[in-house]
Amino acid sequence: MLGNPARPGPHNPVFFGWYIVAATVFIAFIGVGARQGFGVFVVPMSDDFNWSRSSISFAASLGFLLNGIVQPFIGGIFDKFGGRLVITGGLIVVGISTFSLAFTFHLLFLIFMFGVVSSVALSAISITTTGALLSKWFRRRRGTVMGLNSAGVSIGGLIMVPFAMYLLQATNWQVTWAALGLLVLFIGAPLAWLFIRDDPEQMGLHLDGDTDSSGGPGGRSRSGRGPLDTDKWRESLKSMPMWQMTLSYFVCGATTATLAVHFVPHALNLGVSPTMAALAFGYMMALNALGAVGATMISDKVGRKNLLAFTYFLRGCAYMLLVFVPGEASLWFFASVAGLSWIATAPLTSALTADVYGLRAIGTISGISFMFHALGSFVFIWLAGFLFDLTGSYNLPFGIAGALLFPAALSAFSIRERRYSSRYAAQPAAVGAGD
Repeated sequence: MLGNPARPGPHNPVFFGWYIVAATVFIAFIGVGARQGFGVFVVPMSDDFNWSRSSISFAASLGFLLNGIVQPFIGGIFDKFGGRLVITGGLIVVGISTFSLAFTFHLLFLIFMFGVVSSVALSAISITTTGALLSKWFRRRRGTVMGLNSAGVSIGGLIMVPFAMYLLQATNWQVTWAALGLLVLFIGAPLAWLFIRDDPEQMGLHLDGDTDSSGGPGGRSRSGRGPLDTDKWRESLKSMPMWQMTLSYFVCGATTATLAVHFVPHALNLGVSPTMAALAFGYMMALNALGAVGATMISDKVGRKNLLAFTYFLRGCAYMLLVFVPGEASLWFFASVAGLSWIATAPLTSALTADVYGLRAIGTISGISFMFHALGSFVFIWLAGFLFDLTGSYNLPFGIAGALLFPAALSAFSIRERRYSSRYAAQPAAVGAGD
């Protein structure tokens, strides 16, 4: 039975935590992937209703904002009631609200259903929430499972966005919204209820599937606590790592959400066919999966903050290519470079947050960081649409976004990981080394 599995052994060789990883990857794929298809709908819905680009961008930007504002509160509910109830409920609401977009008749309806209802529910299934769940099941491989979890978002973009574009061209945007909603409602939600479990201790298991709670990588104590480990989320706001990660995460939100909404419209503005625009986006998502998993696997061995800084720097370089390389070639150059760095920042930030502040308030603390991520998303999604209406081009907003990524990289690089991370708590002689 799934509800009462035995420990890993001859008859059950797989640690149950890996089933949860598989479930969260699929949830990200189908739930978050469905929302990533919003960019596919920008042009056809704008044409049908005669909406300006900034008007429809407001629906998406408001969605990102509310998604971030409620994330700390969802995190608090997660910390109190667990992930199974929160994640399953979120999928049900996301599925129903996405399906209802097929009946859009006015801009205010789109703003309410996508920008409010669906976006609030998305907080319950975001990789911030599922990442907090996975932190309770893994420690030695925390970065790796965070990367796999985030790869689900990339796979969703790789498959769901081209699928949405194909279905839209074969039918219309109404049928496409309905199909995406039904997939989330009748596949994602039941799977979450069957496989999600809140804590290994409730099932007689230990972190990483170990036979006891002692031991760790390199002989370090698994019970070691870092100097900033806390069960009160407010305490995290008094320390520098929280703000170094959070301010960088603001820029992360600004630069990833802008792409999610405006990359396909930008490609169409360059004269690229809708199919080719969706394929370029899907190609970028495929590289995202490789970047997220690769970076986090490496971070389990060598640390996280240097890789986090490098991903921000790499994304900044990608934006420069998008702005300064002419024509269709810029899309493929950008997708090739940005693809390795887009999603990687999220699992690295989540894993580093758990390493520094512990697990007792991880849902709320991660939610606060994501709130700033969403604030960046809100500002830049709308700004990109406004500046496009003003200039007829995305070069200016993309240039601004790219320029901000370099100070974000510096902020991440300045985190004193070896001093504050619990991964190094059992090695006091190493404090300060490499910072």
